[in-house]
Amino acid sequence: MRRQDFHFDLPDELIARAPAQERRGSRLLCLDGPSGDVDHRHFAELADLVAPGDLLVFNDTRVIPARLFGRKASGGKLEILIERVLDERRALAHIRASKSPKPGSEILLEDNTGLRMLARHEALFELEFPQEGALPVLERLGHMPLPPYIDRPDEESDKERYQTVYSREAGAVAAPTAGLHFDDEMLDALRSKGGETAFVTLHVGAGTFQPVRVDDIFEHRMHSEVMQVPESVCRAVADCRARGGRVIAVGTTSVRALESAAASGELKPTTGETDIFIYPGYRFRVIDRLITNFHLPESTLLMLVSAFAGYEQTMNAYREAVQEKYRFFSYGDAMLISRNPEVHGW
Repeated sequence: MRRQDFHFDLPDELIARAPAQERRGSRLLCLDGPSGDVDHRHFAELADLVAPGDLLVFNDTRVIPARLFGRKASGGKLEILIERVLDERRALAHIRASKSPKPGSEILLEDNTGLRMLARHEALFELEFPQEGALPVLERLGHMPLPPYIDRPDEESDKERYQTVYSREAGAVAAPTAGLHFDDEMLDALRSKGGETAFVTLHVGAGTFQPVRVDDIFEHRMHSEVMQVPESVCRAVADCRARGGRVIAVGTTSVRALESAAASGELKPTTGETDIFIYPGYRFRVIDRLITNFHLPESTLLMLVSAFAGYEQTMNAYREAVQEKYRFFSYGDAMLISRNPEVHGW
């Protein structure tokens, strides 16, 4: 399987650099995996497409304002992107600078708040924050870590729109973007229809935007992310199965959390880290339907969708989405996909 097999041509004007006026204001491409049939709908119609007894599983991670600007004590400017908060005062981060800071050196943020670079772990730098703590400093000085393809500075509105309405567990440095389409009214409508909801946590890391650099995708190594699937979710999935409902993952991060927790063949409560890589040939254990945005060409997320719906079905749907001028990526439109149970190989 080659990286280039997952390439498609995307005109630049289809990249959504700002959100829709309303969260539910996006379009919704419905893809039936078994047949490959495509239906063009609006996200506001989602409640009509969910049956009583279905279970929607959301990722309740909350994006932290993870981008910081400052300078080395010697004066050189730098930019920090937090990858993971380790504890109250320590974090791992990417640092962009003309010359990397050395262990023990001081970094001064925009208001002269001082950080200390403790150690380097390959591409990541371990930073120590002052007594105030890492999260309070980020809340006070940090900028929202918009994806690199949204090539503009973050704005005040991004603090609310690049965040799901149900976010509660701080720790992500990228939004679980399928959830950005939901507002409280939509959640109420789904529950009124008889849809059940459950919440996992997967703290999305900056590595989600790292491209696949190897030609043979089997050689690609995923970055690791912190996740939790509680006992309540396992019970909710079992109850859904018992009543004949469908498990609908909201976003690829929910998929990765659930499938990681079912790696043994049985869905179990799980707390830890996952680097699961899902590509065509993978056998899904938990998910029946998937709500997701449109992903980057040659990305691991496009490979996951291809594993779920089928390679030809997915690539054909993407070509149709381009033709119909859907909006792509984090602030773009959405897909509702039914799993193709016949696809287990390349």
